[in-house]
Amino acid sequence: MTQPNNSQRLWMYEQMLTSRYMEESIERIYMEGKTPVFNMAKGPIPGEMHLSNGQEPCAVGVCAHLEAGDIVTATHRPHHIAVAKGVDLNEMMAEIFGKATGLSGGRGGHMHLFDGRVNFSCSGIIAEGMGPAVGAALSRQMQGKPGVAVSFIGEGAANQGAFHETLNLAALWKLPVVFVIEDNAWGISVAKASATCIKQHHVRAAAYGMPGVFVENNDPDGVFRAAGEAIERARAGGGPTLIEIETYRLAGHFMGDGETYRPEGEKDGLMKKDPIPGYRQRLIDEGVMTEAQAEDIAARARGRIDEAVAFARESPYPRPEEAMEKVFV
Repeated sequence: MTQPNNSQRLWMYEQMLTSRYMEESIERIYMEGKTPVFNMAKGPIPGEMHLSNGQEPCAVGVCAHLEAGDIVTATHRPHHIAVAKGVDLNEMMAEIFGKATGLSGGRGGHMHLFDGRVNFSCSGIIAEGMGPAVGAALSRQMQGKPGVAVSFIGEGAANQGAFHETLNLAALWKLPVVFVIEDNAWGISVAKASATCIKQHHVRAAAYGMPGVFVENNDPDGVFRAAGEAIERARAGGGPTLIEIETYRLAGHFMGDGETYRPEGEKDGLMKKDPIPGYRQRLIDEGVMTEAQAEDIAARARGRIDEAVAFARESPYPRPEEAMEKVFV
């Protein structure tokens, strides 16, 4: 079983922390201009905003095994995955601000981040990234090129038709693709148990003749081990794998979500399971990282995000006459 070495564990911790600092900055900035009366269209970051606080282990444990040429498709909650895949932080933040220097010139926003340099994309439509990931894996196979595709989805997407169609084709054609379910137990405001007839989705892999793996407790090292085996199998021509990760959404479905649907006490319990302080302490206890190293990593991560925010704030908006540019490629 693939175990992360110390360098990989430090990398995972730093990417988790970078993603968290990024989202904490976005959370503060998002509310600018939206008070005292909340108006989604106001402020420097208009529109919906979905934060991935708590789900960072899913991204780093997988992306630690990936190269720039490997393909990743993500969901409407994509920031942690984009950070771990190496998407440019300045251009990503500018895109979230709707600025001309953004990844897509400010046209896509935070749910439609695209960086062809590292083969990353995401979509606001449920299960939408699964088909493109399978297509990318098929193209690699047909051309005899190296590379694997990874499709991240939420547990709600496992009830979509696209889920079953893509798993069937990936298994039938033995494609180099890995499907990763980030199971945070809530599909917007609907509990998993209220929408799904089985307790865990990874068992569905058996219906398509592929391995199904479950990772408990939002564990970065556990995700690393499961992903390492699945990606190695895919690279060797062994076909797809379905990985389901038990993770936690520490924020609402979107900024402004009152979360009144959560049972009393659930949110407090989840906050105690925050994976970042837990992983920090584990690395220190196991002698992988010192307190001083942890502070250095935190300062470096915060500096990168502060730089990205400054870049986004100072960047210009697209000009009105450019409205139709970069839309159809």
